[in-house]
Amino acid sequence: MKSLIAPKDKHQMNWVEGFMEWGTVKAPKTLKVEHSSQEEKGILTESYRFTNISDVPVFTSLRDISIYTTFADDYCSSEVCTKKRCHTHIWCGGEVSYVMALRMGGEAPHLGLVLTKGSLAGYSIERDLAKGSNDRGDFLLHPSPTELEPGESFDIQWKLFWHEGKDDFYRQLPLLNHKFLRVEAKQYVVFAGEDISLTVTPAFDISQEDIHITRAGKTVKYTMADGIIHVQEPTSACNILQDKLSIYGEPWDNLFFFENADHNLPASPERISEASRYGEHRYEIEVGGVKTFCRIYVLPEFKELVKRRCHSIVEKQQFHKPGSPLDGAYLIYDREEGHCVYRPENDFNGGRERVGMGVLIARYLQSCPDEALEKSLRKYVAYVERELYDEENNLVTNDIGYNDSYKRLYNYPWVSLLYLELYTLWGDKASLRKAYKIMKSFYTQGGSRFYAIEIPLRQILLLLKDSSMDKEYDELKACFAEHCNYVLQKDILYPAHEVNYEQSIVAPAANLLLQMYQITGEEFIGKGAGRQLKVLELFNGLQPDYRQYEVAVRHWDGYWFGKKRQYGDTYPHYWSALTGNAYLSFGEISGDAAYREKAEAAFRGVLSLFFSDGGASCAYVFPASVNGEAADRYDAYANDQDWGMYFYLREHKI
Repeated sequence: MKSLIAPKDKHQMNWVEGFMEWGTVKAPKTLKVEHSSQEEKGILTESYRFTNISDVPVFTSLRDISIYTTFADDYCSSEVCTKKRCHTHIWCGGEVSYVMALRMGGEAPHLGLVLTKGSLAGYSIERDLAKGSNDRGDFLLHPSPTELEPGESFDIQWKLFWHEGKDDFYRQLPLLNHKFLRVEAKQYVVFAGEDISLTVTPAFDISQEDIHITRAGKTVKYTMADGIIHVQEPTSACNILQDKLSIYGEPWDNLFFFENADHNLPASPERISEASRYGEHRYEIEVGGVKTFCRIYVLPEFKELVKRRCHSIVEKQQFHKPGSPLDGAYLIYDREEGHCVYRPENDFNGGRERVGMGVLIARYLQSCPDEALEKSLRKYVAYVERELYDEENNLVTNDIGYNDSYKRLYNYPWVSLLYLELYTLWGDKASLRKAYKIMKSFYTQGGSRFYAIEIPLRQILLLLKDSSMDKEYDELKACFAEHCNYVLQKDILYPAHEVNYEQSIVAPAANLLLQMYQITGEEFIGKGAGRQLKVLELFNGLQPDYRQYEVAVRHWDGYWFGKKRQYGDTYPHYWSALTGNAYLSFGEISGDAAYREKAEAAFRGVLSLFFSDGGASCAYVFPASVNGEAADRYDAYANDQDWGMYFYLREHKI
């Protein structure tokens, strides 16, 4: 299939435009592939039959069979993207699998895919690397591994249909697949002391004999009400170690399977016992013979988690060498090799996004005084002022030695925010003045035409007002007003930045307007903010997986910030939490509790980049493979992910 266009679509978007042709199949030569399709009442049914034509059994692995589903998901100009490109939200959940494709501008109709026969276990991506960050790639859906005797076959069948948006998509799924199971969790990232809460809603009648739910091989209790299955159990029930001991009876020393632990830490029984409670917990769900699953991530209580993270930064990621320009810097940490990393390349240097580590610690200390952390932070601030922030010339530079050879406006709001947190922590008015001067410099250099990430509009204005810095307040408010007017004028025709079109262009637009509305209450700003929010929401899917649920589509960060330098869907990436900021602001403005819940889910999703011991990863590259290279893994670098924890900390008292 080379073209699929919705009837009466005024934009004539081709939803199946890719490098390869939709429906192309890669499979072992021992399998014969037969493909057929049929359209009826606007619904296209596609079937793929795989038959063993050899004289011996064939056993397949995950990536042995691939079916190309080339949803039009790449980034050109915003004018093209909002009309003729889509965000592709994929869920390969076994026999309950689907794809929700949403036109990037939000205008219906949108395209959906729901599996009706067979099982899908994962997906891979093939992308045009010459396009860098601007091509998400062709999607390859992988049938679940299977075994076929000679002459034996299995089928993959799905239906393609048009829908009006997220709610309508999920409404139609059980109508198109009468064996559909809707799996949902109250939260997909859960802290110790909270309950794990799941619901399973079958599209068909069931009895209790039809229900089998397990975790780590053990039966999980459930209740039923009005045809809906409810699972609720405390996080303390999730003890992988106990399960493994009971199954294998192995000694402690052979059970150090905690993959996220730092390379150089010993495997003590106490450490293993604690680690076993945390991390991923997969619920296997079988109802009426239909099999699927749900993934939950368990972490220590947040107060303990952020404490461990801050101490991990100070103990592992702060560089100490008198006389070195990097003395005091918070740097990348290589979890595989157990050491700091510095390179003058932009995303591996001693500045830029890594300022988030200082911001996090400054915020944490406001609630939890800690002498060691404060000493470290003061040394870090001295480093920033010696090497990154040139106060005399009012420049936030890119790296050590006030190196500003690469002009980057993104850096300014982050260092301004650092000083705002330092002002709140220490009450030093000089810090507030520096924060103001940095934002003024940002606007002097053309910031009102730039969609910078995490502009602290509301925070700095409120602090300036409370400090009776009226002149500075008025000047910055005028700058912010000019910036907002530009965003309103551009509407959803966003200017290209480091990527042509992305969530962290739309999110700054939404957050800037939402913050300004909270300051002024002007109706035209609120209306513009609402329009931005609707476009921003489209980046987020609702798959029953802690890495994907309310986590925005991003697919280049593992390359730019990771050790492996691998492109591909980064579920999660911490900038996804920018959408959580927008949800939260809108919830506060509107009083809509649903947006507060969405914000909580978005914030928590990015916390799965952190591990119970305080370690972290800058990205999880989600697909099974990208351009043939295995993925589905955390990157080894702890780099810039601490912004995600900062956002959650900022909105929650500890």
